[in-house]
Amino acid sequence: MLRRVARSRQRRRWAVEGVAVLACLVVLISYLGSRSGREPSDDQAGQGPGRFPVLPAAEGRTGEAGPAMPGLRPRQRPPSPDPTPSASVPPAPPPAKPDSPALSVSRGEMPAAVDLTAVGTRDWMHWGERGGRSTIRKRSGSGEIIDSGGAGRRVGWDGNQEYVRWSDGSPERSTHGSSNGVYTCGVGNGFSLAVAGSGEPRTVQLYGGIWMARGRLEARLSTGGPASTARLEDPYTSQSAQFTIRFTLPKGARLLLNWTVEKTFTPHCGNVGLQAVTVR
Repeated sequence: MLRRVARSRQRRRWAVEGVAVLACLVVLISYLGSRSGREPSDDQAGQGPGRFPVLPAAEGRTGEAGPAMPGLRPRQRPPSPDPTPSASVPPAPPPAKPDSPALSVSRGEMPAAVDLTAVGTRDWMHWGERGGRSTIRKRSGSGEIIDSGGAGRRVGWDGNQEYVRWSDGSPERSTHGSSNGVYTCGVGNGFSLAVAGSGEPRTVQLYGGIWMARGRLEARLSTGGPASTARLEDPYTSQSAQFTIRFTLPKGARLLLNWTVEKTFTPHCGNVGLQAVTVR
């Protein structure tokens, strides 16, 4: 009898617990269904901590700040993208023609001895070997060196500190060392020379000096353009120099050289002197 009563109570407890579990499941399903059916209102859309309203872009164009970028605050512009390189490339400049005019002048120390035959492979010319009017030229040279005269009286002398020599001269065939040259005194006086163009780059060496004066070497092209100058000065004694002139000129044009006294430091014949000119 007692055993039947105990089994009956156990069955009633199980039934009550089953109904409770079933009720909990029904409540949970109803709650989840109500949450999934709700949609945020327009006022709440896009709101929340760290968010800003999403504004619709105008159709067919972007706003002042361009497309929206994450992490930017209102009115903050995104960084500008790198400019797209142009697809068109400017044409390269045409190469310079071999005979395009060019000119440069520099001054350096004259060597103690100069071999005119070795330096003047195309042409050379020497002054003063037999007095102020004496000249010696390269035998079978190109003849590109032209003596155009110049203001002042030329005087020959044999006291240059540097020597020149040659082995292919005319009318004097050779010499082992000559200190001879010519000079002219007074401001504005000097030597006017020219070298013919050939269409190829050429290098001219002018070996000259000064005594208690300032000498000015001006080089210019017969075709026009700016001149190039170099100076040599000594107010107390004599000094020599090697002037290097590089140029390019077409045939028929000339390099024009003027080696003149720009200033004197003595009333007793401040002067410029000239020994030789070479072309290679």
